[in-house]
Amino acid sequence: MSLVTADAVRAAAARIEGLVVRTPLTAGPVENPPFLLKPETLQPTGAFKLRGASNAVAMLDTEQRRAGVVTHSAGNHGLALACAAQAQGLACTVVVPQGAPRVKVDRIRARGARVITVPYEERLSTAQELERTEHLTIIPPYDDPTIIAGQGTVGLEILEQSPEVTTIVVPVGGGGLASGIATAAWTMSSRKVRVVGVEPELAAEAAESLRVGELVTWSAERTQGTMADGVRAGLSELTFAHLRARLDRIVTVTEDEIAHAVAALAHQARLVTEPSGAVAAAALLAGKVTTESGDPGATVAVISGGNVDPEVFVDLIAPG
Repeated sequence: MSLVTADAVRAAAARIEGLVVRTPLTAGPVENPPFLLKPETLQPTGAFKLRGASNAVAMLDTEQRRAGVVTHSAGNHGLALACAAQAQGLACTVVVPQGAPRVKVDRIRARGARVITVPYEERLSTAQELERTEHLTIIPPYDDPTIIAGQGTVGLEILEQSPEVTTIVVPVGGGGLASGIATAAWTMSSRKVRVVGVEPELAAEAAESLRVGELVTWSAERTQGTMADGVRAGLSELTFAHLRARLDRIVTVTEDEIAHAVAALAHQARLVTEPSGAVAAAALLAGKVTTESGDPGATVAVISGGNVDPEVFVDLIAPG
């Protein structure tokens, strides 16, 4: 299976310039160990997904652009595709599972996209039916080289912004972000930069897959227990191949560690973060990833998204 190249990530960076925010590196929570944050919450859509979606839409041909695009998404990718399609003048349909966070679905509609709600297990089949009947082009959330290349621009920016970086910590759900960042670190750095993935213990499909050496799928019922809804998806064959070849290691975090990270990021780093977006910081705050003493710039945690339901956020950051 062909893996995404450094040239593809560089081309994506040029292609999406002006369509996404070049997010800064900011100080982490005032706790040990010291590390920096890459807050993709500052994207117009509140999450990193805008990078891959913008790259994929920009690469469509004239016929595909005329017909429009469709995707299946729990929220952040759907919002990203709706935003990218609106910015580039395309019609967009987003198939969302029942129970998707309301704040995400409302924002998708606000971007002019058609929203179709179906049971969780019917997301892909519904998108495929729309591809067949309406000739829409499917833009998947992560299982696509153009998406991985777009997400890889997060890693490219980190390498440029922190010349001393030696460790990048990144959430893992479907694996597109981790695959892209690992590609950037693996192929673009003149020094060793390790990339560590993080999953919730209750949705640790990637950790199990990498441990046993083959793709493992957990049922939706098994992963529903984690508050980190954005990383419940499992790897695809494509993202598994990338992570198996390029990810240095993967760790898991508990629900309590995720909740603590959301609160620490809010109170100490002044960031609104959804549970999925906080898992990388959770691993560092829990001491599950080693850092270099006294050098915050050596370690960067990617804060992948901030589209959290207000009620959930208030509960997580409340004292005690």
